[in-house]
Amino acid sequence: MNTPNNKRKKESMDRIEKVFIELLQTKELNEISVSDICKRAGLNRTTFYANYTDIHGLADAIRDKLENEVSDLYKEEVAQGFNSNDYLRLFRHIKDNQIFYKTYFKLGYDNNYKIFHYDTTLARRHFQNRFIEYHMEFFKAGITQIIKIWVKGGCEESPEDMFEIIKSEYSGRME
Repeated sequence: MNTPNNKRKKESMDRIEKVFIELLQTKELNEISVSDICKRAGLNRTTFYANYTDIHGLADAIRDKLENEVSDLYKEEVAQGFNSNDYLRLFRHIKDNQIFYKTYFKLGYDNNYKIFHYDTTLARRHFQNRFIEYHMEFFKAGITQIIKIWVKGGCEESPEDMFEIIKSEYSGRME
């Protein structure tokens, strides 16, 4: 493997992604061009196209990166087959990565993919195995909206406060 070239490629991709995210804070996706990104990043268009198919491919790569990071937060639990309901870990991640979450929501990915996995075993127990799909969607939509509001407000409340909000909404149903 050619390490210097891999490092250079990663640095180029990081610059492209950083500029893209910055542009998305003031523009809509359809207002951003590859030329804009390359000019601001100080890179050639060929460098962009060597790493991404187009603007949408770049947006998808950023989405994938964030979704993978969130999945990694709970990878060990999933592998061991348990759910700690440790949303504090998630809220800390959100606070530390606000710009990625803002970008994720601005691109509308939350409408296609809900960030959270749902503990169906716990839900079956709490809801007597009735209407589980409805409860799942209610929880996912609710927590997604809470996160969107929190991110939009600049994450003023602490991660601990946000975790308390979730626990109070699901009082007695989170272990």
